[in-house]
Amino acid sequence: MLKRILLASASMVACVHTACAQPLKVTPAQTLETQGLTVIVDQNQFSPIFFDEKNAGIQLILHGDRIATDGAVRLDRTPEQWAPVPAFIGRSLGSEPNQVVVRSAYKDVNLSYSVKVTAEGDGFRIAVDLDQPLPASLAGKAGFNLDFLPTAYFGKTYLMDTGPGLFPRHPTGPMDKDGSGGPLPLASGGASITLAPEDPLTRVTITSDGAPLALYDARNRAQNGWFVVRSLIPAGAKDNAVVWHVRPNIVKDWVRPPVISFNQAGYTPGRAKVALIELDPNFKAPAEAALVRLGADGRQQTVLRAKLQPRGRWTRYDYAAFDFSSVREPGIYAIFYAGSTTNPFRIADDAYGRIWQASLDTFLAEQMDHVGIREQYRVWSAPSHLDDARQAPPNHVHFDGYKMGPNLDSPFKAGEHIPGLAVGGWQDAGDYDIQTPENTMVVRDLVWARELFGLDWDETSVDEAARAVEIRKPDGVEDAVQQIRHGTLQLLAQYRTFGHAIVGIVDPALRQYAHLGDSGSQTDGLLYDPRLKPAERKGGASGTPDDRWAFTTDLPANDLMTVAGLAGASRALAPTDPTMAAEALAAAKALWAKQQNGPIKAGDGRDDSTSRRSADGANVAATIELLITSKGERIYADRLRQLMPEVRQDFGWIGGAAVRAIPYMDADYRAQLVPLVRAMKAKVDVDRAKNPFGVPIADGTWAGSNQVVSFGMTMYLLHKAFPEMVGGNYTLDAIDYILGRHPANNLSLVSTVGTASKLIGYGHNRADYSFIPGGLEPGVLIVKPDFPEAKTDWPFLWFENEYTVSTTSAYILAARAAAAVAAEVR
Repeated sequence: MLKRILLASASMVACVHTACAQPLKVTPAQTLETQGLTVIVDQNQFSPIFFDEKNAGIQLILHGDRIATDGAVRLDRTPEQWAPVPAFIGRSLGSEPNQVVVRSAYKDVNLSYSVKVTAEGDGFRIAVDLDQPLPASLAGKAGFNLDFLPTAYFGKTYLMDTGPGLFPRHPTGPMDKDGSGGPLPLASGGASITLAPEDPLTRVTITSDGAPLALYDARNRAQNGWFVVRSLIPAGAKDNAVVWHVRPNIVKDWVRPPVISFNQAGYTPGRAKVALIELDPNFKAPAEAALVRLGADGRQQTVLRAKLQPRGRWTRYDYAAFDFSSVREPGIYAIFYAGSTTNPFRIADDAYGRIWQASLDTFLAEQMDHVGIREQYRVWSAPSHLDDARQAPPNHVHFDGYKMGPNLDSPFKAGEHIPGLAVGGWQDAGDYDIQTPENTMVVRDLVWARELFGLDWDETSVDEAARAVEIRKPDGVEDAVQQIRHGTLQLLAQYRTFGHAIVGIVDPALRQYAHLGDSGSQTDGLLYDPRLKPAERKGGASGTPDDRWAFTTDLPANDLMTVAGLAGASRALAPTDPTMAAEALAAAKALWAKQQNGPIKAGDGRDDSTSRRSADGANVAATIELLITSKGERIYADRLRQLMPEVRQDFGWIGGAAVRAIPYMDADYRAQLVPLVRAMKAKVDVDRAKNPFGVPIADGTWAGSNQVVSFGMTMYLLHKAFPEMVGGNYTLDAIDYILGRHPANNLSLVSTVGTASKLIGYGHNRADYSFIPGGLEPGVLIVKPDFPEAKTDWPFLWFENEYTVSTTSAYILAARAAAAVAAEVR
């Protein structure tokens, strides 16, 4: 009782110094809300594949920033990504006013419980009720955790009761001395902790009724860890096993400043130019904005004032448009609104002339596997994975989503070295694996970019024999051709070895998979010999089992995607490497023929095997690439006619490839596409009206920049084939979104492209809070139910920040398409 009285007294004292916010109320979406604070209660679940993605359990959005996540019972002090996570059972309203109750369980250890989140005073109460007291095996292990975003607290202080502490910028311990590698608490044993007492925007106080509090720096265990506040569940406890009173400080009448979003690369003079302004519904928004021009002396001249055009509510924000299309004079401009001026941008004929360059000559080069990469004084990587690869075992599900069934579809035994695979390919993303389907998409995208737009750019030297790549050192060969050849080397190596495409090549152990930095140091480059001791090296072999695994299942979708890549590569390589071009075409034809005699099994051997790119759609794409390569050979034209039901069914995905076939087909084929294009445009227009940005915005567990660039390119191809039906505005809207006109902030999602861009990304160098030039990040995630997020300072949220090779090659295509459309309206 005394603790409750003291807690109430503390709340009243706080209200004397700063006016208290309105109490939290439960919304129809079962969040707790007040102006300046949202408490999300298990709207986003832990991943069944990647487990802890830092977007689950109880989460706090305070003053417009998601500062806390993963409020849940956990079995570890500082859980890593693949640590056990609770299974979500259900969420409902509680018996008390403004209460939400969540049921969860760890079924394999016989732990089930509910968490009650209840509005209370100027904050909320968290109560954990167990169905049964903890099993003896979990005593001293299970506790309630709430993780706080490190970048929100770097350089700030905390109080554990009255004991002061400092949140460290870099993790420095303390650590267990028992060899476990587990972090010890920064502070522990208190009944109350206050984070950032000096900062009204991030200050949070947590008071525990019984179980003592502890504060951990989980980055001591893994760089992607957060600051963890934790209470152990007492042995024998059941109801109210852990009770916390959480008091986020809420600045009275706080409103989020407007976000003025626009294309950071600028605009060509003749095209439409519309900025979007994202507004807190509580913000008293001025009705007018201004465009200012910057002179050589730094002075700002107002060249246009215009009323904003309302664009309605989307997610939790209101939107308005500022149209400055009438301004055509080349120059440096900025937008003035609500007392602030944006960063500058250009209006210029060449605004999009080089927005694709860094993606081609730097990002794709940095991701190249089996070579060393240098950029002047900087070494990105030593030659990598020269010990590829060992046969993955049967009946195995890998922690990164690769799946191997009972059949290896391989002449090699489990664990056996597979010769010939240590060539070519790109490391797919911020990790170090080769995903075959993604590699095929890069090859095809680069082929299309050359054929549709020309890509005669040379800034990189590639010497495959020496395994040496130098960025910013032209060698007289187009970078796109060298990249196509590099990808083709890996695809052909797979075909030579197995007679089919494989799922991919990936690290066997979780600790090795979490490697950050130089990919050349991820393995020792020596073939594993189980007869040697772990640290022994002898005759080009070692006793270290770090060789990556090849997942070798023969899946039709992968074969057919490889057909599309190899068929396209044969066209690109024919002038400079006719031998490789001929081999690529022969392999493509053989793989294609193998899949034309019946239904095609879906799946690509990854966790995303239900994606629309699988099976029949891949067959259409493969057939079209062979049709183009053969300049209309009858066997492929006839087969494409037979596949028209699949074209109709999957036109939203396969439409771009389908219209590329028009020059090689008869008039009837084009006529059959007309209603498909018309129907797709109608659907697109309906979908575009659902948000103010005019592009498809993903609402899943990964942000959707790939979806946007693919949309932009598909609509460009439809525009070129059917200009009377499809305009070029769709493609320009897509590039505007990618380069800054999107929710949450206005940064370009392509690192270093545009005046202001995302410069903290999830790449190989993410532990340095750095970026890879030209990489496209996933971008804006919708944290359910309605919070658009694109964090700018924390690199470790892969679903918002992870570069991938196929997404970036798709961006190269979309960027060239946007430049082509802009050139039409000079």
